[in-house]
Amino acid sequence: MQKKEMLAMLLAGGQGSRLGVLTTDKAKPGVAFGGKYRIIDFPLSNCINSGVDTVGVLTQYQPLTLNQHIGIGTPWDLDGLSGGVTILAPHQKTGESGDWYSGTANAIYQNISYIDHYNPKYVLILSGDHIYKMDYSAMLSFHKKNNCDVTIAVMEVPWDEASRFGIMNADENDKIYEFEEKPANPKSNLASMGIYIFTWSKLREALVADNKIHSDSDFGMHILPAFLNSGQTLYAWRFKDYWKDVGTIDSYWRANMELIDTVPEFNLYEKFWRIYTKNDHQPPQFTSLSGDVSRSLISEGCQIYGTVKNSVISKDVTIEEGAEVYDSIIMENCKIKAGSKIYKSIIDQNSVIDKNVTMGVGDDIANEDKPNIYNTGITVVGNDSYIPEGIKIGKNCVVYGVTKAEDYAGGELPGGKSCILKEEEL
Repeated sequence: MQKKEMLAMLLAGGQGSRLGVLTTDKAKPGVAFGGKYRIIDFPLSNCINSGVDTVGVLTQYQPLTLNQHIGIGTPWDLDGLSGGVTILAPHQKTGESGDWYSGTANAIYQNISYIDHYNPKYVLILSGDHIYKMDYSAMLSFHKKNNCDVTIAVMEVPWDEASRFGIMNADENDKIYEFEEKPANPKSNLASMGIYIFTWSKLREALVADNKIHSDSDFGMHILPAFLNSGQTLYAWRFKDYWKDVGTIDSYWRANMELIDTVPEFNLYEKFWRIYTKNDHQPPQFTSLSGDVSRSLISEGCQIYGTVKNSVISKDVTIEEGAEVYDSIIMENCKIKAGSKIYKSIIDQNSVIDKNVTMGVGDDIANEDKPNIYNTGITVVGNDSYIPEGIKIGKNCVVYGVTKAEDYAGGELPGGKSCILKEEEL
């Protein structure tokens, strides 16, 4: 096997529980974004745009959607004979029982043999659940120029948010001398993005050593402090462009809504740094004479007979005549039937909203079952759900499953209430 200068290990096994019903049956990197993409498309596209042609994708929680989406990596030109993309699920080792990945570094440790197969000089560690464009080759050049053992991508965050992140304290040359994991009183606002380049020989040694101490080995908690304590060379590589963690219902909704700005901060139309995704060759979108669309993203295969404003509509969605959708995200293969009015909602794939339903109205009351997840006025419908004709649904509500009229007392689901008929594994 030809030696690779650098390969990427993409951590994509997280549940993303703060996205509620959107991640009940899929990992966070498999959630749809921007009408036609999935979140994992962004780091995968960054890899191929940066010249990284060998990527291991580490899956764990509900991997089916990701496995089907990634396939053999053709959309990202990652289907080559030398390298390409490989799905790396937890597995039984020879002579041992199998183990789940129990930490970010533990997941890499369990796949040392995969990395050794390519014998890279450098290993790029990525998270599969952020929206951004980054040239990893520029980061690698910085790593080599400074003769680093590890380079950590960082960005400046507001000081009042710094305590939520792993914080790098660095000198005037950006050489890191201290790392603080979510400090109460941060000394800097250089936050780790969870993107690292390691010199593989040094990382391999550290992984093996730490596995003897921590079964849940984690980069932020264990590996990076060990590198510092042993006198290794760590540098911060500053990133100043768009980067979003869409880990909550509100941040996910806002990031989608930003795409429909007249001049979006995050531009999906740039030709020099394309974002690639699986293409099912859908028919063109169709807007009828009765259709009224403004300030919205409408994907392939959609049929718009009603009104769509300030919304993101995924492929194969039908908005019937007289239906109205405002400030919402409608995922693939959904149907909004005649007379329904949808306000500030997220409707997951394969769902049907029957005639004359009103959704996302009334008082803004946090959800009584999960107030930490549904609390910003956004109503969420899980995948494969059905809402019967004439139902009125408030804000911060959750609906999941094929519901019937009798599931709604008086034909209504008041603000902050839930109607969940399918198991919600949160």
